[in-house]
Amino acid sequence: MERPATEPSAEWRLDSSTGSLVPRSALDVLVDLNDRISSGNLADYQAVPLGFTPLDKTIGGGLRPGELLLIGGAQGTGKTTMALQMARNVASGGQANVLYICFEHEEHYLLNRMIAMESALAHLPHRTGAIKIQDVRREILGSWVAEGQGGPVLASNPRLRPSLDRIGRYGQNLFLMRGTQTASTIDNIRLLVQKHRAMSGDRQLLVMVDYLQKVPQYPEPNSETEKVTFVVNGLKDIALSEQVGMIAIVAADKEGLKASRLRNHHLRGSSAINYEADIILILNEKYQIVAKVNIEFNPYQAQRFRDWIIVSVEKNRGGQDNVDVEFEKHFEFSCFDPNGRTVQEKLIEERLYND
Repeated sequence: MERPATEPSAEWRLDSSTGSLVPRSALDVLVDLNDRISSGNLADYQAVPLGFTPLDKTIGGGLRPGELLLIGGAQGTGKTTMALQMARNVASGGQANVLYICFEHEEHYLLNRMIAMESALAHLPHRTGAIKIQDVRREILGSWVAEGQGGPVLASNPRLRPSLDRIGRYGQNLFLMRGTQTASTIDNIRLLVQKHRAMSGDRQLLVMVDYLQKVPQYPEPNSETEKVTFVVNGLKDIALSEQVGMIAIVAADKEGLKASRLRNHHLRGSSAINYEADIILILNEKYQIVAKVNIEFNPYQAQRFRDWIIVSVEKNRGGQDNVDVEFEKHFEFSCFDPNGRTVQEKLIEERLYND
């Protein structure tokens, strides 16, 4: 594909103290796209599956470079569980590396949850042989006592070893980092992403932030709204400029915690959250939001609903939204059954007209 002879030869460019501005003609972009396709460089167009079957199908196969996905929900609905399982799924799939930045837990705690998760995922839908989170800690301490200092503590434990072997197959693709209120700024996250590219070349990267309102800003802004606006804009800019997929957990506001059903307008801090995100997922307990007509004549069914979380696709810039899918929760093993399904029951709405 060739450019026409009438195209200006001089580059339209402005270099300033704050950066460079380089407008590109649509034809230039088209030629660049053609060159990428010819060379097989299609990473920007290939979605990375998140490993939750009906959810991946709804959002077009997974998350693409440049996209920002937000996960919202009240306390206890499994936001960290789902995000960490997504990180595990992407890393084990081999299509991308994952950087999981967690402001609430240290790396060893996350690894304990992953050991329990692996033990359950290997046996679903049955859980025979799976290890609960509290049992992982007990097994680790027991291994240390049995082997003594300097022994092959973890590898020698028969209950832990199957999970450790599975983590060992993809562990080099998953990076865990405890976020801090001093160093884990937007600028430093951007630098980490750039260093990953310098080390890994064309290897794709997915960045996960747990959670958005904890990312520090200096100097401290006057309001949370101002801070959240800055952070969500920064995460979206990193996703676009560095061509990485970005997932962030978002806390709910006070009104959302009191509402019968949490929606995207209940996410804490700023309307910028709704504007900047490409995909917004909201987690609700099924028992809390299923219409009462589904349970008033069947108390046993109502009890079963407590075992499920409904994930509502509230926004989906690249496809269908207002889709509700559900996943069975196994929180004692820090995981969901990834083989979810579309919700069949009628749900309560509580949707504002000005969403």
